[in-house]
Amino acid sequence: MVSRKDIDELYQRHVLHSLGIAKIQSFLPGTSVLDVGTGGGFPGIPLAILFPETEFTLVDAIGKKIKVVNEVVEGLGLTNVKAFHSRVEDLDGEFDFIVSRAVAAMPTFVRWTKGKIKKKSLHERRNGILYLKGGDLTEELAPFQTAEIFSLEDYFDAPFYETKKVVYLPQKK
Repeated sequence: MVSRKDIDELYQRHVLHSLGIAKIQSFLPGTSVLDVGTGGGFPGIPLAILFPETEFTLVDAIGKKIKVVNEVVEGLGLTNVKAFHSRVEDLDGEFDFIVSRAVAAMPTFVRWTKGKIKKKSLHERRNGILYLKGGDLTEELAPFQTAEIFSLEDYFDAPFYETKKVVYLPQKK
């Protein structure tokens, strides 16, 4: 959810930050993307606007947040977004990519989303997790030798992005 103090910086801290994922991976028509712990609809809603032919499933364990997300989706007239009040572990289905904004440490997140990534990939980049995260990730990502880290300060020129990253964790072969 977006705090009142963040409303002035909504575009930079939430919308543009969410779109950092699109700097790393664009989604082809027919792609399915799961946004885990979507909160107020980030990063799922901005990505759904940018990729109207991609199906987005937004999930959050807090019902009040999903209620707001559904109102935003309806207000924007988005037809490529479905939102569910659920824990990701209880959600059925497989997806090409899983996106999120730092809802848990990577080992926990990988455990939560186990079995949710489709084996067959439509993109050059293998299906996997695209995770918005900040700070020093060395220790957290040590168990994940295939993880790639993309610094958002390479794409956006603002102090906010100096420590912000997109972590790409491909599905195991």
